[in-house]
Amino acid sequence: MKIGILGAGAMGSGIAQVFAMNGNYSIYLCDLTEELAEKGKKSIDKTLAYQVKKGKMTDSEKNAILDRITIGTKEIFKDADLIIEAVKENMQIKKETFKELDSIVPANCMFASNTSSLSVTEMSNGLSRPVIGMHFFNPVPAMKLVEIIKGLTTSDATRDVILELTEKLGKTPVEVEE
Repeated sequence: MKIGILGAGAMGSGIAQVFAMNGNYSIYLCDLTEELAEKGKKSIDKTLAYQVKKGKMTDSEKNAILDRITIGTKEIFKDADLIIEAVKENMQIKKETFKELDSIVPANCMFASNTSSLSVTEMSNGLSRPVIGMHFFNPVPAMKLVEIIKGLTTSDATRDVILELTEKLGKTPVEVEE
């Protein structure tokens, strides 16, 4: 499965790290510029280097995790199966971002937002697919809980895929109604 993470700040890079550590996913870490995406990947490298120093993983394990993460801008999402948006908590920015992605990604690509308070139903308005909430807590690698927010237009099938995916990451999904 190809997972796109939009936003390479603390939340986005943490989400990318968790997926990359799983080993079963190709990760696309994206931001407004490649430099910002690279900064996010360097943050992951720093976090993993600390784990190596503590003896919790080997240097080769760290490098394998980093190798699963490709950085770039939105165009790298052209074959993604799931996009998790982790940009500024602003409805207008999120809606514009999803609208732009809607024309880039394949028809079967799912959209998720790492929102903690905004309506995923409203984010879905005008898109060819609904948005589901997939709210991770900070720091993402350490926190087990993930809120799964099913919007009014989100299908049960999408919810089920996201619940299963969350469990495969070793996280605890909690369903929250919008």
